[in-house]
Amino acid sequence: MDWLYVLMPIAGVKIFWPGLIILGVGVGIIGGFFGMGGAWMVTPGLNILGFPMAFAIGTDIAHMAGKSLISTMRHGKFGNVDYKLGLIMLVGTVVGFEAGAQMVMWLERIGSVEKVVRWIYIVLLAFIAWMVFHDVAKRKAKERAALARGEKLTGLETGVEWHKALHKIKIPPMVHLKEAGIYCSAWLPIFVSFFTGWLAGILGIGGGLIRMPALIYMIGCPTHVAVGTDLFEVAISGLYGAATYTWKGRTELVAAMIMLVGAAMGAQVGAVATKYIKGYGIRIAFGLAVIGCAVSILLKLVQPWLPAYKNLLNNASTVLVLGLVSCMSIYIFVRMVQGVKMELAAKNRRN
Repeated sequence: MDWLYVLMPIAGVKIFWPGLIILGVGVGIIGGFFGMGGAWMVTPGLNILGFPMAFAIGTDIAHMAGKSLISTMRHGKFGNVDYKLGLIMLVGTVVGFEAGAQMVMWLERIGSVEKVVRWIYIVLLAFIAWMVFHDVAKRKAKERAALARGEKLTGLETGVEWHKALHKIKIPPMVHLKEAGIYCSAWLPIFVSFFTGWLAGILGIGGGLIRMPALIYMIGCPTHVAVGTDLFEVAISGLYGAATYTWKGRTELVAAMIMLVGAAMGAQVGAVATKYIKGYGIRIAFGLAVIGCAVSILLKLVQPWLPAYKNLLNNASTVLVLGLVSCMSIYIFVRMVQGVKMELAAKNRRN
């Protein structure tokens, strides 16, 4: 079965190339749908397939940059991108990203990058999963209360409303963000982007894993605008990140190109799917994906304590992350096809 493995010339490791294709196509769909580069699944996925963590980070950032640019253009056609908000966040993102990348280089020098990055992933994924489902539960409770009063919630009502408290901070300059429908201090998106950029540089992600929830819960963007605006920000930070990691010699371009071919096609599907799956449907699917990804990383982390089951845990982790990507991609694709059929049927009835 040697033909299923290809040597990565820079990293010096042999990789299961069908796994790279599955990650590329699947994460293209998922990234275009959730408004993220998908690196929160690809970086641990590449590490699970055999890349050292530093190479997994750099390679995924290079692949992510091109794919996110394609998705951004698609979302822009739907009016889902607040370019003004994205440009304001650019300053904090770039500064935070470089700080995170330098921290990874330091961790690599002291031999702790694998363990530290995986544990940060676990803590972050657990927090985000809790936040998403806490938000869904509060939204459901509001719906029940409104129903008891004989009322109906609007599509803009959310469960978690941290952004309302943050909007009361009126530190100048104040900005009006038209597409997002927000009036707030410019320092709010700058602070959020610095923090997400710092984590992005450490974890090898475009920041979307943190920034998409932050845009919704801290800045107050509608979900579909958060998706499109985050992809715009991921594309910009990804291009910068790809350059800085390539300069540091931690990018495997062969793997990035293999994934990018599939990701470019998948990103188109994911972006179109957001037209038919709105609001809390996106959030619930996102929360489930985060939980699955966290479990796959946890299976890697427990291996040193269970050496007898190392191969079993390693295979289970690989199957889980690739299976998760495949199942989520199929679900999104099927929902998109169903939405297109319903839209065409409605047009035919009108005609």
